[in-house]
Amino acid sequence: MAELDGKVALVTGAGRLRGIGRAAAVALARLGADVAVTGTGRDPATFPDDEKTAGWADVESTAEQIRAEGRRALPLVCDVTDGKQVDQAVQDTIDAFGRIDILINNAAIARGEDRTPIESLDRDLFQRVVDVKLRGTFLSTQAVVQRLYEQNEGGKIVNVASIAGKRGNANTLAYNAANFGMVGMTQSMAREFGPHGINVNCVCPGPVDTSRMDHVRPADAPTNRRGADPVARWGSDDEVGEFIAYLCTEAASWIHGQSINHDGGMVMEH
Repeated sequence: MAELDGKVALVTGAGRLRGIGRAAAVALARLGADVAVTGTGRDPATFPDDEKTAGWADVESTAEQIRAEGRRALPLVCDVTDGKQVDQAVQDTIDAFGRIDILINNAAIARGEDRTPIESLDRDLFQRVVDVKLRGTFLSTQAVVQRLYEQNEGGKIVNVASIAGKRGNANTLAYNAANFGMVGMTQSMAREFGPHGINVNCVCPGPVDTSRMDHVRPADAPTNRRGADPVARWGSDDEVGEFIAYLCTEAASWIHGQSINHDGGMVMEH
């Protein structure tokens, strides 16, 4: 019997071939969970070259990988900033699988023009970065936690932030604001949900070799941090995904309210 056999997970932002959401969804399936995954319904014309070559189909392809692990999958198109769409995604998950036990709040916008000095930061873009990360996490958690309370069997919530939630940098105001907010939200959720048996943590990755990093990723990305960090390489989506899945197991049940750096020692601040 797998560790998460009989459990149901919902993973947001899980439509990319090289992405933490996909990796977490597959890792959860490998541990026995049935998994619903959300994506934005991206235009295939915008897919990176490796997705086009692979014939990737956004959340449909992530669902195929989940099924390859012998588990049930539900691909959903959902804008996590829209409360009605979030509520429907949670209801669809319940309708398909009968319950929900695990929520992974991973959705975020692609890295790009938000990395700029504050005087040139577009105001609407700032709001979009914050909305997807913080409002999306709020809406998804609000919808799921009500079901967890009704089931009265506990649950697991993992928020995915960044080391940018621990250390501020120049020209990353929107991203820092969103990720510092995720760390604070995690602590608040942990205080509120812990007495109900709902375990809440946050993962703060450093640079990870995912498609969202393609426009800044040098050709030697796995080793490009040599001399900068104790472990001189970028992480992989599978490494982060496996750790997220671990936080959803009973072995991690006494880890609570923590925002854990997962970055090869790049940032060691708590």
